[in-house]
Amino acid sequence: MNTLATVVAATLFAVVVTPFGAEQTWTGAISDSACGAKHEAGEGQEKMPDRECTQACLRGGSLFVFVSDGKVYQIANQKNEEVIAHAGHRVKLTGELKDKTITVSKIEMVEQP
Repeated sequence: MNTLATVVAATLFAVVVTPFGAEQTWTGAISDSACGAKHEAGEGQEKMPDRECTQACLRGGSLFVFVSDGKVYQIANQKNEEVIAHAGHRVKLTGELKDKTITVSKIEMVEQP
């Protein structure tokens, strides 16, 4: 019984100490809402490099998204200069996640696979 009380207390402490909306860091790619995780060739066209495809889709009205481990997250701050500069790049992104939307605070390039 004493062990159970200790586990419950430790769990409650962890929940109280863990702030909601705390910054997190992910590795992934800045993409666009039309393509998401997969940039494919259009009908009768060759596949474009991811950066070119992302930029073309953005010109067509798509929004920035972030793709990490197969999950697509919306980006709250669409006019963030770092987000714009890294369209189509593989990056390490830091920000706050709320639901499925990230507010970006920092982006660093990572080596391309």
